[in-house]
Amino acid sequence: MIEALAALVAAAALAVAILDQPSMRRSIAMAVAGIMVPVLIAGDQWHSGPITELRNSPAMLVLALLCALAVVALIAWVVDRWPVMLPVLVLVALPFRIPLNVGGEDANLLVPLYLVMGGGVLASLIRARRNDLLPALPTVAPAGLARWLKPLLAAAVVLYALGLFYTDDRSTGLQNLCFFLIPFGVIFALMAEVEWTRDRLRILLGVVVGLALVCALVGFVEYATRDLLWNQVVIRSNDFHVYFRVNSLFWDPNVYGRYLALAITMVAAALLWAKPSRESVILAVVAGVLWLALMTTYSQSSFIALIAGLATLIALRWSLKWVLAGLVALAVGVILFGTFAGGLVKLDLGAINKQTSGRANLVEGGMDLFEARPLYGYGPGSFSVAFKREVAGPNAPVTESHTEPVTVAAEQGLIGLAFYLALLASILAALLAGMRKVMPGLGAPPRSYDPDRGPPAARAAILAAFVAVLVHTLTYAGFLDDPVTWVLIAIGYSLAFPCRATSAA
Repeated sequence: MIEALAALVAAAALAVAILDQPSMRRSIAMAVAGIMVPVLIAGDQWHSGPITELRNSPAMLVLALLCALAVVALIAWVVDRWPVMLPVLVLVALPFRIPLNVGGEDANLLVPLYLVMGGGVLASLIRARRNDLLPALPTVAPAGLARWLKPLLAAAVVLYALGLFYTDDRSTGLQNLCFFLIPFGVIFALMAEVEWTRDRLRILLGVVVGLALVCALVGFVEYATRDLLWNQVVIRSNDFHVYFRVNSLFWDPNVYGRYLALAITMVAAALLWAKPSRESVILAVVAGVLWLALMTTYSQSSFIALIAGLATLIALRWSLKWVLAGLVALAVGVILFGTFAGGLVKLDLGAINKQTSGRANLVEGGMDLFEARPLYGYGPGSFSVAFKREVAGPNAPVTESHTEPVTVAAEQGLIGLAFYLALLASILAALLAGMRKVMPGLGAPPRSYDPDRGPPAARAAILAAFVAVLVHTLTYAGFLDDPVTWVLIAIGYSLAFPCRATSAA
């Protein structure tokens, strides 16, 4: 109970960081939230192997803390001297996870991103002491659903923390809060202090493309040698399949595929809005290379996410009506096929479940859990425990539903589902704000520009990437527990409602 109360305090500090204007109070709130994360994890895992080893080796513990503090201080100095380095370092750190043992299980933690977060918070404190923070005076004030984006983000984290008081698996819920929601929320708050300019946006695109090409190169080497760097589960599964999946520098091929899909989407946005030039040819070649890399992941969810992202770009650049018409035609075709071919094609639900790696059963079981506790669910992080106890038995190899709405419904019930849907609506409203003025597909004249907001190409890229992530979460997993989601929202919101100090226009 004490751990849940402390987690609620950390979530409340994060809420202040998200909602407050740039100030010393906001910087302190970020620091409090960030500092409480390792304290909460240490308390939860006090008797685990890694924590016990550190407690029994004070010299090792002191050395680790000194090394971490030195890296954080260095990052803070770099960010304070060159503010553009914050988003660059965030994007560089996004893909890289360090395998660690937490709670008796192997976990892949975003340690580099946590260090960048720490450095960013320290730099924010330094700037706040100098009274050198960006003023938060948007050229266009958020209106309608968009103005609820930040309050709903803060409320979602606080609601998750409140769920720890009754969850069936408090340890997992606490880890999700401390390893994902709080650090990523702090990253969101830090990104809101970045001064966005056209040159900086080009740098960010270059970082994303460069990292994606590096990961693709590693993936091609893995595919050619038939040898993965890590993840014994994928290595064993490759031994029993006629195809070979790669994961590059990522742990999971689906997460690697998601990253490639986002990179291709952003490159496509730059290509669609670029004038014919040598850069256009380079962008087209890059997109082709990344597409080949995506093929080696065999990630169905990533292909679907890419299609969603590209469809969004087509709708914005050319015609929303034709895209919607195509989607309606596809839906009608699926319905007709299911209606008239039912007698000719026997639908094997067992085969479908096998092809989706058991996800059909997970979705069905998740809905059973939702029906059992429809109002507030089984609590944050409890899906695996509840699924094994109530549905599949203790030996079921399951950790999550792999479908975000189902996970939310099972763990947080109607209350959490309502917050989830409201948050999605507010995010889309913010990312779409003012788009009718600049997007030809929404009725704007060609080459339109809104001087009060960020560049149309950048806004289209962020919106399409967010749609791709959203679709990926419907077929795989991870929404607010993916740092990419928070970063996309932060950049998209800042471009839609830039501060007067920025010069993205």
